[in-house]
Amino acid sequence: MTEKDFVPNPYTNLPSGGKVTWKAPSNIALVKYWGKKANQIPANPSISFTLDACATTTSVSYTKKEDISQLSFDLFFEGKPKEDFKPKILTFFERIEAYLPFLKAYHFKIETSNSFPHSSGIASSASGMAALALCLVEIERTINRDITDTFFKKKASFLARLGSGSACRSIEGDLIQWGEYAGISESSNLYGINYPFNVNAIFKNFHDSILLVHKGQKQVSSTVGHDLMHDHPYAERRFTQAHENLDKLKKVFESGNLDDFIKIVESEALTLHAMMMTSMPYFVLMKPDTLEIINKIWAFRETTKVPICFTLDAGANVHVLYPESVKEKAIQFIQDELVAHCENGHYICDRIGSGARKLIAHEG
Repeated sequence: MTEKDFVPNPYTNLPSGGKVTWKAPSNIALVKYWGKKANQIPANPSISFTLDACATTTSVSYTKKEDISQLSFDLFFEGKPKEDFKPKILTFFERIEAYLPFLKAYHFKIETSNSFPHSSGIASSASGMAALALCLVEIERTINRDITDTFFKKKASFLARLGSGSACRSIEGDLIQWGEYAGISESSNLYGINYPFNVNAIFKNFHDSILLVHKGQKQVSSTVGHDLMHDHPYAERRFTQAHENLDKLKKVFESGNLDDFIKIVESEALTLHAMMMTSMPYFVLMKPDTLEIINKIWAFRETTKVPICFTLDAGANVHVLYPESVKEKAIQFIQDELVAHCENGHYICDRIGSGARKLIAHEG
């Protein structure tokens, strides 16, 4: 599909208004996306686990208005006006207006909240933009009843990407691939897809305990970090490595080989941060406690042979990954050894999820 496939035919009838609500999860990349081209096109393909508990719920109320010369919306986060979020939403609306021409016909009231604490150090852009995109395509589906479920999900992923690249991986679950990759003929830079190959049952019940090492704002935003890949001395080799790791993961996912899974996932996490540390300007997002946690995970795995590993996003927090079969041992280890390295002892237990879902009024 191309961008043109997401431009609708002229609308024949616009409803006077209504309200829709969607809940979209966060996701954690196993093969990392770092570096992008114009229009939120990834410089390399990625693959992620869709999470379950860490999610954003967004309601969009829409009312037809007379002045259709400009975009119009109010934004509320956790029940309060959130003016500092508005410029990002306005930019998003401007990017997607060609694909949703009804946007200027309505005034929108956007109400959003996260299941995890704001400023917890967990990025909410993926779940937040996914939830908003789903609401907007849901509105379009009230205008055009011919939209199929398959097209609905693709368009929501396509639009979410224009708000936050990784948001395109938060529409469906449980394993989502994004970015053109020779090993998957239906892969696309425009939207995420369900991983099309056989996946061993062991990966269907994986857990992700998110250790909140640092809850403050990062000193370098992900947007800036992505941009620093343009002239990075190791960028091309890194992009090739991502393709190679996706090749390796095909056999890993099919066989359930956790040793090889761990090697690839931890290498990807450290490579992501290595790229940050070798860009110009260079920066370090890991904290001393991040490294302490990593070293303790390595020591615990070596001593006990429990298949527990880590990955990192573009921040200091550590995602501890482990299969259902070792859940009790993993949680005990986290409580005994790792919580001491979390800010205020905070961590969140999450697991692999099945993607976003539409909420009806009484679900809230």
